Amino acid sequence: MMHKVLTFIMAGGKGERLYPLTRDRTKPAVPFGGIYRIIDFTLSNCINSGLRKIYVLTQYKSASLQRHIRLGWNILPSELGQFIEILPAQQRMGETWYLGTADAVYQNLYTLEIDQPDEVLILAGDHVYKMNYFQMIDFHRQSNADLTVGVVEVEKEKSSQLGVVEVDAMSMVRGFQEKPKDPRVIPDSPDKIYASMGIYVFKHPIIEEELQEDARRGDSTHDFGKDIIPQMLKKSLRVVAYNFSRQTHQIMGKGTGIKEGECLPPYWRDIGTIDAYYEANMDLIKVEPIFDLYDKDWPIRTYQEQFPPMKTVHSQEEIAGRIGLVLDSIVSGGCVVSGGKIQRSILSPNVRINSYSEVYDSILMEGVDVGRYAKIKRAIIDKDVRIPQGKVIGYDLKEDKKRFHVTESGIVVVAKGTEIK
Repeated sequence: MMHKVLTFIMAGGKGERLYPLTRDRTKPAVPFGGIYRIIDFTLSNCINSGLRKIYVLTQYKSASLQRHIRLGWNILPSELGQFIEILPAQQRMGETWYLGTADAVYQNLYTLEIDQPDEVLILAGDHVYKMNYFQMIDFHRQSNADLTVGVVEVEKEKSSQLGVVEVDAMSMVRGFQEKPKDPRVIPDSPDKIYASMGIYVFKHPIIEEELQEDARRGDSTHDFGKDIIPQMLKKSLRVVAYNFSRQTHQIMGKGTGIKEGECLPPYWRDIGTIDAYYEANMDLIKVEPIFDLYDKDWPIRTYQEQFPPMKTVHSQEEIAGRIGLVLDSIVSGGCVVSGGKIQRSILSPNVRINSYSEVYDSILMEGVDVGRYAKIKRAIIDKDVRIPQGKVIGYDLKEDKKRFHVTESGIVVVAKGTEIK
């Protein structure tokens, strides 16, 4: 019955806390894990869950996202009524662009009239996780809920970066707080909160009614968490929470260091800040990664240009240290490590590492060229940046702050196309 579900993916956010990675692109289009874009994880979840009617709502600097979806996600047969379609902001309901997540769906209510779904699934396009949405939709149906909210258990100290959902012992939603400093904790776990995953399942008639009412309110921010949920709770509608943390993911992949058949809590990361983005990337290169990109039962799709295989190069000058060496890293197609050393890093396609250079604990995006004798540590180098010979980045943060963006934890970010003299 998944053909009775219509899916909307919110992919228009500015991602201001991810600046400068979002200077030229929307947050869901930010590269991740070498070959992926952030939105690939949500789209892959949809395909793996059996969802076949998907709208991607775009707005802010969406050119690269639209190109990525057009080239890599044109995979469903339209003659069978299946699609992944982009819906840009069009001022369909007035003189404004999308004013919030709820308004984005409100301005596209005509799609519900066309598709006539039983349920409407709302997803965020900027999180990294694996989730079978069918399980949540099945829970929604069994609960006879008007709205089901996806929640995940996270540490209390992260509440100021997340939407916090108040849930009672019967899984009923009782309130919502937006990035609170003093959040409502889980009753049996005072150190944890229920964070909103930005995932909602609505009954079709309910979402139409609630969005139309919200559009008439002059004081609304037109957000599902801040406005729609409180509006529904005031009416005593049935709003329930689906606890993603209680689901288990069976690890069967080889090479993870985890025993076959062992069950672990699901992985979910909100990568809304540079530090969170960096940490989620580094999760992928751990000796025993919890988030397994190599899971054949839940493949992550993407669009990849045609690049030759990756290679390392060294010569007989080993005494002088000219050895192409890669340790504990992810290296994409088209990369050439020519006499340089890479450790605990992610190299996106078409990166070149020249002789005697060193890269540690870093993320290098497509087309980065690291010159001879350059040294990089704890840095994110965006696309098409050439690091000059002998340049040092990440070793003197005081000096780096004069030229680049540096986070509180000391991650140096070099923006796309930066010319370094």
